[in-house]
Order: sequence, then structure tokens, then C-alpha cells
Amino acid sequence: MAANETEIRVVIVDDHAVVRRGLLAFLAGETDLRVVGEAPGGAEALDLLERLDADGVRPHVVLMDLQMKPVDGIESTRRVRNEYPDVEVVALTSFGEPGRAQRALEAGASGYLLKDADADEVATAIRAAHRGELQLDPAVAGPLMSSLRERAGPAAYDGAARLTPRELDVVNLVGEGKANKEIARELGIGERTARTHVSSALRKLQLTSRTQLALWAVGEGLASVDAGHAPSIVE
Repeated sequence: MAANETEIRVVIVDDHAVVRRGLLAFLAGETDLRVVGEAPGGAEALDLLERLDADGVRPHVVLMDLQMKPVDGIESTRRVRNEYPDVEVVALTSFGEPGRAQRALEAGASGYLLKDADADEVATAIRAAHRGELQLDPAVAGPLMSSLRERAGPAAYDGAARLTPRELDVVNLVGEGKANKEIARELGIGERTARTHVSSALRKLQLTSRTQLALWAVGEGLASVDAGHAPSIVE
């Protein structure tokens, strides 16, 4: 089976057949998107990805439901990203709790949408993931930022003043989804130095992960993004 290099190949993972059929119908009219498979659960999704990869039609993006059994969508996202690092995952769920969204992002999701999103929003999130960007549902983005701030403690509120100019440069690039190697190249510093600046910023802001740091950068306006969007998170 030959792959068309101009299309974005998509796999749908949801334990409700009616949802999968609805998504298939949603995406059928998008000429640049092609659904190449569907699965009712995380384990089945990994088997499907293996078969598609062997057939030369490795998907670019997986639409992943989070509320599944026996393996939920967050763990399934983690497994997909571990085994297929170049395959992006967009979470599509009925649950907008900030904690769930944060766990999905930290597992490697490249987007978080609620199931009441319309077809255009789903298609936009798929395209954004394929470009290496991350899209958050507007209903989730605000509460997520508030939750991260509450968990981070008071240091995050005046964080910009706590960081050195070079640390701010580094955090800005983290917020744009850059890996340490890219940060080092762009700023003309060593990769180890870039890593040290990231660690220092995390400590000063009382944050615990690179995901939190990137979202903090977005919330502080250090990373330039469109409303409802955030950059990809590169660990």
C-alpha cells in the first residue's frame, strides 16, 4: 500500500463505535486528511500502528479517547509516543479537568480537545499536531494555566523577575517547543548549558516538568502563539 506524502494520515482510537463513525464522517470531507485505521482501545491501537507501519502507511496523528478500559488513553498515549516518537497524539475527550489535561500533555499528547468540538476544530488540531504545534481547547487552556500556577506556588507569579535574561531566552524557546539542542544552536551556547538553564528556571519557578515550564511561558506571553494554542513540548 503506497503512501501519499501530501496527506496527513490519521488513526482514530475510541471505545465507542458511534464516536469512531462520527469522526470518520467528520474527516471524510477534508481532502488533506485520510483516516487509515481505527481501534477500540490502546492495545488494539498499538497492534494497528505496527501493521500500518509494516504496510508503509504509518500514521502521522492519532486521535485518542482518554476514558477507555483496561488501558486508559493517557497510558495509551505514553505507549504510542514511546514506540513511535514521530507519531503525534491528539486527546479528544469529554473531560476538561486541568489535572487530566496536564497528565495527557506530560504523556506526550500534542493537543487536547473536548468532544463537543466541531469538525473544523478537530481538523485544525490534527494539522497543528502534524506541524509540531499543540492545540488546547479554549475551555481547557485557562483552567489548566490557573491549576499549574496554583500547584507551582508563589514563585511562578513573579517568575520573570526571578530569571536571568539568558534564562528568559531559554524559557522562551522552551515555550516554542524547541529541544535543548535547538536552543543551544539558536543561542550559541552548549547543549549542557541550555539544559542547566532549563533546570535553573524550573527550580526558581517551583515547577516540576518541562511541560509546565512551556505552558508557563505561554501564559506569561513569552512564547508567541495564537489564542487557544500552545507550542509542542519537546522533552
